[in-house]
Amino acid sequence: MAVSEEECSSAKCGPSSSSSCSAHYLAKCVLRGSVVLQVLYGRIRSSSSKDVVFGKETSIELVTIGEDGVVQSICDQPVYGTIKDLALLPWNGNFQARDRKMWGKDLLVVISDSGKLTLLTFCNEMHRFFPVTNVQLCNAGNTRHLPGRMLAVDTSGCFIAVSAYEDRLALFSMSMSKSSDIIDERITYSAESEGTYRSIQRPNINGTLWSMCFISQDCGRPNKAHINPILAILLNRRGELLNELLLLEWNIKARAVYVISQFVEAGPLAHDIVEVPNYSGFAFLFRAGDILLMDLRDARNPHCAYRTSLNFLSSAVEDHTFVDDSCKLQDVDDEHFNAVACASLVLSDFDPMCIDSDSGCSNSCSKYVCSWSWEPESKKDSNMIFCLDSGEFFMIEICFDSDDLKVNLSECLYKGIACKELLWVEGGYLAAFVEMGDGMVLKLEDRRLCYTCPVQNIAPILDMVVVDHHDEKHDQMFACCGVAPEGSLRIIRSGICVEQLLRTAPIYQGVTGTWTLNMKAIDSYHSFLVLSFVEETRILSVGLSFTDVTDSVGFEPNVCTLSCGLVSDGVLVQIHQCAVRLCLPTKAAHYEGISMSSPICTSWTPADVNINLGAVGHNFVVVSTSNPCFLLILGVRLLSAYNYEIYEMQHLELRNELSCISIPRQKFEQKQSDLFISTHSNFTASFPSGGIGKYFVIGTHRPSVEILSFTHDRGVTIIACGTISFMSAMGTALSGCIPQDVRLVCVDRFYVLAGLRNGMLLRFEWPSDRPASPPINVEGSLFKRNLVNSKENVSNKAENLPATLQLIAIRRIGITPVFLVPLGDKLDADIIALSDRPWLLHSARHSLSYTSISFQPSTHVTPVFSAECPKGILFVADNCLHLVEMVQSKRLNVQKFHFEGTPRKVLYHNESRILIVLRTELNCGSFLSDICCVDPLSGSILSSYKLELGEIGKAMELVSVGSDQVLVVGTSFSSGPAIMPNGEAESTSGRLLVLFLEHVQNSDSGSMILCSKAGSLSQKTSPFREIVGYGPEQLSSSSLGSSPDDNSSDGAKFDENDVWQLRLAYATTWPGMVLAICPYLDRYFLASSGNAFYVCGFPNDNPQRVRKFAVGRTRFMITSLTARSARIAVGDCRDGILFYSFHEETRKLEQLYCDPLQRLVADCILLDSETAVVSDRKGNISVLCSDHLEDNASPECNLKLRCAYYMAEVAMSIQKGSYSYRLPADDVLQGGDGPKTNVDSLQHTIVATTLLGSIMIFIRLSREEYELLEAVQARLAVHPLTAPILGNNHHEFRGRENPVGTPQMLDGDMLTQFLELTSMQQEAILSSEPPDTVKSRLKSLPPSHFQVNQVVQLLERVHYALN
Repeated sequence: MAVSEEECSSAKCGPSSSSSCSAHYLAKCVLRGSVVLQVLYGRIRSSSSKDVVFGKETSIELVTIGEDGVVQSICDQPVYGTIKDLALLPWNGNFQARDRKMWGKDLLVVISDSGKLTLLTFCNEMHRFFPVTNVQLCNAGNTRHLPGRMLAVDTSGCFIAVSAYEDRLALFSMSMSKSSDIIDERITYSAESEGTYRSIQRPNINGTLWSMCFISQDCGRPNKAHINPILAILLNRRGELLNELLLLEWNIKARAVYVISQFVEAGPLAHDIVEVPNYSGFAFLFRAGDILLMDLRDARNPHCAYRTSLNFLSSAVEDHTFVDDSCKLQDVDDEHFNAVACASLVLSDFDPMCIDSDSGCSNSCSKYVCSWSWEPESKKDSNMIFCLDSGEFFMIEICFDSDDLKVNLSECLYKGIACKELLWVEGGYLAAFVEMGDGMVLKLEDRRLCYTCPVQNIAPILDMVVVDHHDEKHDQMFACCGVAPEGSLRIIRSGICVEQLLRTAPIYQGVTGTWTLNMKAIDSYHSFLVLSFVEETRILSVGLSFTDVTDSVGFEPNVCTLSCGLVSDGVLVQIHQCAVRLCLPTKAAHYEGISMSSPICTSWTPADVNINLGAVGHNFVVVSTSNPCFLLILGVRLLSAYNYEIYEMQHLELRNELSCISIPRQKFEQKQSDLFISTHSNFTASFPSGGIGKYFVIGTHRPSVEILSFTHDRGVTIIACGTISFMSAMGTALSGCIPQDVRLVCVDRFYVLAGLRNGMLLRFEWPSDRPASPPINVEGSLFKRNLVNSKENVSNKAENLPATLQLIAIRRIGITPVFLVPLGDKLDADIIALSDRPWLLHSARHSLSYTSISFQPSTHVTPVFSAECPKGILFVADNCLHLVEMVQSKRLNVQKFHFEGTPRKVLYHNESRILIVLRTELNCGSFLSDICCVDPLSGSILSSYKLELGEIGKAMELVSVGSDQVLVVGTSFSSGPAIMPNGEAESTSGRLLVLFLEHVQNSDSGSMILCSKAGSLSQKTSPFREIVGYGPEQLSSSSLGSSPDDNSSDGAKFDENDVWQLRLAYATTWPGMVLAICPYLDRYFLASSGNAFYVCGFPNDNPQRVRKFAVGRTRFMITSLTARSARIAVGDCRDGILFYSFHEETRKLEQLYCDPLQRLVADCILLDSETAVVSDRKGNISVLCSDHLEDNASPECNLKLRCAYYMAEVAMSIQKGSYSYRLPADDVLQGGDGPKTNVDSLQHTIVATTLLGSIMIFIRLSREEYELLEAVQARLAVHPLTAPILGNNHHEFRGRENPVGTPQMLDGDMLTQFLELTSMQQEAILSSEPPDTVKSRLKSLPPSHFQVNQVVQLLERVHYALN
């Protein structure tokens, strides 16, 4: 994945070539942010589904919460914008949706930095959200006085309100007419000249709008259809200490809005207004210290009906210490927002820039409600669970008893950390989300909330290091995540998480196939595991232990099995080269076997030919031969008790040899769904009498994919045929296109998957409009003649000509043959596509969608389901059998080591193979910070060095001293912010420390033993004990297949006598915080203090002495230091990046270049001596390059801004990596005319982690690749299927905060959508014209370059490398 900067530093570092400054990059988010800011519950996918939506600022994630409480992700879609608020628009029965697919489904309402109000619906076919409409509210960006900050939706789904930060709001009514737009009326506070816009007559709503909600009115009132909506708003007037509750009425007939009443009461500060469901006219007014139940049934006379105090609630049984973590991560630079921000922070004394501060948070003296959620689908009473800022959970119940209002408050249900969002879903589960730590799913049982499982949140990522720990052939990222008390060290890996349960010794050479068999078709768990070798077959029972039962099953042991399966309950079939063998296993093999001492077997043998392929179906078997080529359909019949016969039902001579056969295991049952697709009828109508019968799929050497059906009266019928033919760019036929494996899939439509021998994956679909006479080549017909009498030959009459399968999508996933292994017997089961590496193919997705499985390259795979391991998968890799469980329910492939305090910095020490972590905000008396050595396997702290009382660690780096390394640490004696508002450094002091990392032998070994938790049940009783003859395998939890939540080492531990500890070698006090440290020229290091930085070294390689050789100063506080060769890059909080050079002879620093823009630098790296990549606190990544001016150039010379990319997220840590985005061998589809990969670009890859928990990869492209993909991106950005869903102009969005005309990096998220489209959609996009606004900057490409194959190939390489 990536290599460390030390490894990269050995590369050539001289002056960069001209191409170095011609930066062309593609940016791709490989892990989306995990901070959940909004959470909704509704019918998103269909009228009957219960789905959860996470709003995550830059993406929308659709998830489900299962019956076990586990959160499972369905899709996570980038929005190419910043979400400000998200709400649910419930389906209204009066809606007349133009699209039938929208009927009964709830819509998402979104306001964002696009300045538009957007309504979204979920498309199941495309597996993503699409906009229904976009309504312009204001210009793109963040405005204070125009609507676009906060949403409120009427419970009936008829009205929407959008507020500004101050003074203004807009109201919208939904259309009930089928012909009109979904938005019917809009009214705002000021008069507008067009359409139905009218002004709001409001004499008195000047101030900041804190909260708002619609108030339902009595459903029993006459003329219900003409009820004017009532909106309650909470307003903070300028200069006032208390907030007012105002009620506004929208008079629809008069097209005006009036303030009809107001309510203000001396006492605590009110901060939220929430409508009470089921009881029209009631709302909760949350205040600091109490809750008021407001009676608003008479909107002109609001009054308090019930008051509940929060300051005297009983506490939970367990008492914990909690810290208010209500800080926000987003920087607010606009001075106009200061007043609003101050008003929003009245309830908290926390510094909004606390990510750089170590000060604790002081809680308010009064408790207040920080999150709440209503009981779902409650039709009678109204129950709410809410969380206080103290972390206590309570339930409040509202009911009417004989017209008497009752409000009941429960005892404390649970005590944890204060949550920012709550969601109560069906099944009694409550999802609770913490801003800077893991959320959790709680279950309501017996009036208590019980912890069920976590909802992972790795934000904020403050630092990271990417290493190939223990040479696992896959890099992993160690990241500092979260803040106290939820700080943690995480191991982040790509792909779907795999939990490795067992691994055998490497004694399984020559495996040719693996299968799992049931004893009965209805069994949920497998009974047997079949392993085929070159000249041997072995059968193992599936259970707590895998025992060899070959002799008790009856399979021929001394042959290579080609295929096997269950032909009927209790009857197994083995197919090998010479025969088809039917077996009845005994009770010694399975408890439902026959009661005999040996199995009963019978065989069928072909005459004078050998079998080369076979497949087993229900009561029939299909085999084929080569030279001559025959297809044989065999039946199985019961003659007497335990006496079966295999007989030929059809014997056909083939024109083309078969390459694979697949028989679907599930008997097809046509089902109705909300997403009815007409292809059901097209497919089933092709079968005799409308029934499926015995059907199977074959691949041929023609090459082609064919669907066939067999019945006794009609024989073999060709149902559909898809021809495979590809041409290279040179006009020659592409080799290796023979199908290796084929599968029939049905998810609301039928389609066929084909894995080819050249590593390609194809998807064929049934034609939506089947032609009467499809173009079939009669000469290439599958069959020559029928050799067995039947009532009818192969059906090929004109009316029964096979349909032509349409090739929908083509992907290359490797260079070795592609095997397709379903993870179940159902036709809609997901499939493992095994080529150079394993991929999970999502069967329900549109086109071809697949995700990397986080496991090593394997030769064979099969699912193994047992009671002990219900979702097991067996991989064959490196001559070992690996039993794993794919943890698809895990939203993130992340392993967590919980740490006390906040981990700020992490380093990996190669010699000791340990992690060094700098922690702050420790709860250890006066000790606030320490540096600890951590075992990467178990997360155990091996040793720790505590800083002085009140001292806080800020920076650390490993620095070379001769042939050794020492740890240089920078600290501060102030817990406040490092930077004053004017950009200058705070007046404080810090220390520079030099620490030895010593390797000592501990004679008292018992004190150093790392105890590990007991393994899982499957580990304690090894299922491979009988296979190998060994004890259980001891597996490292750091392996790529470890559980993401398992903190144990599972047997792996450091040597008892090996101890690494830190010892102080040198310390000195500096006049300022030491915020940045960097190694320099292998014999120096750089360290900053305030606005000064120093070149320091160790005289005579003595780490106990540090000498300052030179000093440089900037105008503002220095935030980052980096160096490469002799070049130094300094980043400060205002002037951006400055280039310096150190002259060793004169011991002076010389400033060479300045940043052309002002920026607050978050982090910076040097790709070479002339090129810097910098991230800033506004969410940009920029590439700056010197212009190779003469040596005596003026110090005022500016760096050139070569390209930039607006992420809308702040990257606090960026590192250099080395990625190859090519497949293991060149794709021959490219031929000789396509763009070539720039090999030098592999040393110019950047990895960035953000405060929202995202991981971004920036890949260097050649000029030809960039020009090709830029033309594709320009078309994707405006196409309805792929355009930004919130209405942002894509080019404008990615170019924000940068000068107009700055070259942009390509958006990998936008481009990879191209792979999710069908071939026809891809062709349509490439043939479309780009928008006029970008056409002038696009380079004209020759037709040979601008082809679907060229684009798909290049994007597949990127997808392959990043997954």
